[in-house]
Amino acid sequence: MKILKLLSKIIFQLTLLLLFINNTLANEPIDIWKIEKKDFDKVNNSTSNPPATDNLNINTSLSINSNSKILINEAIESSSIKLAGLYDPAQNGLKIDMWSNSDGESIKSILRKNLNKNLSEFSKKILDIALLTNSYIPTNNITEKEFLEFKFIHLIKKKDFELIKNFLINNSEVSNKNKLIKFYAEYFLSKSDARKACEIFNVSNVISDLYLNKFKIYCLILDDKKEQAQLLFDLSNELGEIDTFFENKFNIMMGYSAKDKIISEENILYFHLSHKTNSEFNYEPKIDSPKYIWSYLSSSNILKNASSFDIESPDELRLLEKATHEGIFEEAELLETYKKFQFNLTQLLNARDAYKLLPDYEGRALLYQRLLLSVDVEQRLSMASELYNSFQKIKLDNAFNNEIKLILNKIKKDNVPSNYTTFYENHIKNKLTKEKKIKFNNKKIHQSKLLNYFLNKTSLPKAEKETNDFLKKIKRNKKYIFSAKDIILIESLKADGIKIDKKYSNLYENNFKFSPDIKKMLSNGELGLLLIKIVDIIGENELEDLDINTLNLLVSTMNEIKNFDLRNEILIEVLPLKV
Repeated sequence: MKILKLLSKIIFQLTLLLLFINNTLANEPIDIWKIEKKDFDKVNNSTSNPPATDNLNINTSLSINSNSKILINEAIESSSIKLAGLYDPAQNGLKIDMWSNSDGESIKSILRKNLNKNLSEFSKKILDIALLTNSYIPTNNITEKEFLEFKFIHLIKKKDFELIKNFLINNSEVSNKNKLIKFYAEYFLSKSDARKACEIFNVSNVISDLYLNKFKIYCLILDDKKEQAQLLFDLSNELGEIDTFFENKFNIMMGYSAKDKIISEENILYFHLSHKTNSEFNYEPKIDSPKYIWSYLSSSNILKNASSFDIESPDELRLLEKATHEGIFEEAELLETYKKFQFNLTQLLNARDAYKLLPDYEGRALLYQRLLLSVDVEQRLSMASELYNSFQKIKLDNAFNNEIKLILNKIKKDNVPSNYTTFYENHIKNKLTKEKKIKFNNKKIHQSKLLNYFLNKTSLPKAEKETNDFLKKIKRNKKYIFSAKDIILIESLKADGIKIDKKYSNLYENNFKFSPDIKKMLSNGELGLLLIKIVDIIGENELEDLDINTLNLLVSTMNEIKNFDLRNEILIEVLPLKV
């Protein structure tokens, strides 16, 4: 221990010297961006067994300000990043300067709305392309930090951890990325998967956060790299950035002192260390305990079973309801507990009024028991509605989210009274059906075999001949009326280079025009802003629910920017007849 501390002081002095030398070279131009895909395994292997001192220098650069605070790799964090993303712009019909001509206030306004919506799957796909395509970061009325924050929020909301990892690999110089690292590490630690949590530090070596620095120290110990952990700990401790709790747990993990029983809920790392350094760890969560504690206790199998909760204890029942809402227990387990309550006949017969006189949790048990006893459809719907509203009132509606769908699925839609139609439709879970197949109908253009081209089953020359042959038949049939969907299909074929004979050019009139604001975005090359604007228009609606004007806007935009993959997905979803 003394030798390591002496060595750490020497390294600390060398670090300061190196920082001084680095500062003299700070004005040298550097290439801070390379658009390339890196293999995570290679990154992992290259960082798994470095020499102790090299690892320390790579992962943490330390300097001292006037208040003796650690400024970890401040130079990189404050650098100006011009590019950030994952996808090749050309892949989606975009350009690297897709944000450059847009006003930052408009970008911020639309993105705030989009990220607060429960977007449909297709909206999410477009937003994914808009935010994760390699592009210059906009600078007009928006800061780099603000724009990157939108990317981080989107990635966190998606909970696609491979995507987060790839983003960190390909954007190692991006500032303020600690939010992504923390989300990744804490998520897996809350699932009691410390190894998975720690792997993110092999991907993102530069740490600029004191909390994550402690996380890194723990990960080094977990990986049996105790010498490196000791050096990093001593450097941080020299600058007064190690608190008493972490120091005690560090000494226990290093084998310097015996295990203790001190528990901290300050963050998931400290709670995890509390567990791992206490062989007799016993913790009872409270109703207001953070979600990560519930998740950790459940994942670690140290939370008691739902069946063991005491129905005579209001606190325990409310804890069970909260844990069910958080997904710790199955809804069915909570409902089984409700069955244990004893109610008299009068209470059961008058449950709709009687439950209001009971404690809230006991009232929910009464409503559920009355629901099980109900045969009449309206009575069942009434009890289900009251029970759901009771959960929603205390913001625990996830505790009765799946079971209510199972209950309603047993009721035929034709038997639902009109006063419960909205409630029924909002909560019914459609039964899974087999994927429908396309059935071609050559009496309508948008349902005809011309669709094979968008399914990549027909070559362009063949599609061109078939299109003109089809239009030839239609010209003879003067009764045929072109629908908006017919026009959308033909205009999409033309966008791909299919030439329509002049003699058929007057068969229909395409009245679609871009609105002035959309037209301006297209002419100015504001493709990023255009995409998030479209996301704002589609919002929570699935493709099949879009009105014809929105559908026309969507397809025409994809034709204009030549994003044919997304356009084909739209066409195949909304045009064909499916059985």
